Amino acid sequence: MMKDLIAKNRSYRRFYQEVVIEYETLRQLVDLARLSASAGNMQPLRYILSCDSKQNALIFEQLAWARYLKDWSGPAEGERPSAYVIILEDKQREHPLRCDHGIAAQSILLGATEKGLGGCIIGAINKPNLRKALNIPDRYDILLVIALGKPRERVVVEKLEPDGSIKYWRDSAGVHHVPKRALDDIILKF
Repeated sequence: MMKDLIAKNRSYRRFYQEVVIEYETLRQLVDLARLSASAGNMQPLRYILSCDSKQNALIFEQLAWARYLKDWSGPAEGERPSAYVIILEDKQREHPLRCDHGIAAQSILLGATEKGLGGCIIGAINKPNLRKALNIPDRYDILLVIALGKPRERVVVEKLEPDGSIKYWRDSAGVHHVPKRALDDIILKF
């Protein structure tokens, strides 16, 4: 059921790094993005796929992880993603609306979840350094990086507390807690 798939699709930030994700699996995930909606059907997105440990290390160094976890600089060696999908926009294609990358990222993550994998959409990227590290031509804007792997952590959705804080947190057992607003709090009636 779709609701179950969406509920299982959390932002995972720790993985079993030794679990290999094959290049063909990444192609299958990007194929889901390719088949997804595109504003004006312009299809401006392009993708870089990485499941090579050396290239993964280059990508990892250009990412910031978990803004609300101030004392955590990201996954330790052995807990890092075993694959990445970098979403780019081809600037030579006319595309006035910039929503495609969100749709594509969600499609990729839902496909990953269906395969027993997990991931995290990362927008905090040192784009100039990533461009240089991977020799990405200026023709392409770097939009997002999706980290992928076999999840090594448990992520649970919590009811938003009365103080209204949306900040996720980890408990002493390493369980990642994510507060979510109630359905009635996000539906407006005028």
